[in-house]
Amino acid sequence: MDEQIKSLIQKHIDNNEVCLFMKGTPDAPQCGFSMAVSNILKILDVNFQGVDVLENQKIREGIKIYSDWPTIPQLYIKKEFVGGCDIIKEMYENGELTKLFKNKNISFKPKN
Repeated sequence: MDEQIKSLIQKHIDNNEVCLFMKGTPDAPQCGFSMAVSNILKILDVNFQGVDVLENQKIREGIKIYSDWPTIPQLYIKKEFVGGCDIIKEMYENGELTKLFKNKNISFKPKN
């Protein structure tokens, strides 16, 4: 991964408290896994930035190297890599995700 792509990825992570590298956008996800994570964040009413990796092949490949994680989507909360779809779904279902948001002082709406 070249320095320009690494710097761009770092900028997205640094400038957004909650950053989701995904296929498509939050309003128009292009894969089921990206849609699932985006929907969880929407259900919790979390303000997040979606980064469409389909717009830039170098970011799509670079984020996998950056995180040392082979799949997309990838969720970062306050500059920390949290995980992909399966991890986020599990954390949402067992309450760990809302605890993480609370601990990181991220505004969210508790699930009913």
